[in-house]
Amino acid sequence: MNRTALQGVTTVVRFNWHLYVLSLAGIALLLLIAAFSPPALAVACVTSAVLTTLFIVISLVATWLAYDASRLYQLDWLDSWMLTQGYAANIHAGFDETTPLLRSRFLGYTWRVFDFYNPEQHNEVSIRRARAANPPTSETIAISTQNLPVSDESLDRILLILAAHEIRNPQERIVFFRELHRALAANGFIIVTEHLRDLPNIAAYNLGSFHFHRPSTWREAFAAAHLELVATFQPAPLITTFILRKNGVLA
Repeated sequence: MNRTALQGVTTVVRFNWHLYVLSLAGIALLLLIAAFSPPALAVACVTSAVLTTLFIVISLVATWLAYDASRLYQLDWLDSWMLTQGYAANIHAGFDETTPLLRSRFLGYTWRVFDFYNPEQHNEVSIRRARAANPPTSETIAISTQNLPVSDESLDRILLILAAHEIRNPQERIVFFRELHRALAANGFIIVTEHLRDLPNIAAYNLGSFHFHRPSTWREAFAAAHLELVATFQPAPLITTFILRKNGVLA
């Protein structure tokens, strides 16, 4: 799969176009009000319009840096955490950009692909648009976050790349990671890659960063599922990967 130079940016705009339309409409309204307002109010409106424009530009540049200018989709950052062969699962939330890339890079693995999207629970409009534009392939198995249809300790690697944040309910998140714990081999790793609601992402995405989870939210979910955090690193700007392994036996 060859990605275009601006594929990350265009994908984000394509699936979140309503937010950009609302922002541009707000900018136009502010400038219109400024044109017919006293000087003090006009300055305030123009300043607000400029700041809103700046926020849009910063978020698009940040998206380009994270997805298009980085090696995120080269997947070489996974090399040191993968075996030469084994059984692996790639789990997504209705929009899968990575399975073909994983298959071509890690040829020794037997891959299974799971989709936990549930329109009643995971109701973000961007996911609905992404799923409509890129329907799941025939190999994709629809699952719930409570049930991964594999045997105990049967997966050497479980990957969730920019997907797990769609689980908004804290208890559902814990149940999901406990289920991954059950499916993970004794010496296996769960690899979770996400944006975080941290200072760099807040600066880049402003209110949009509230779609991401805080670092503490992830760590609480991992601990509740008896998963040990082995390593944390950034495969791309504004994106964090957590490497997890089993820590104890589930009650």
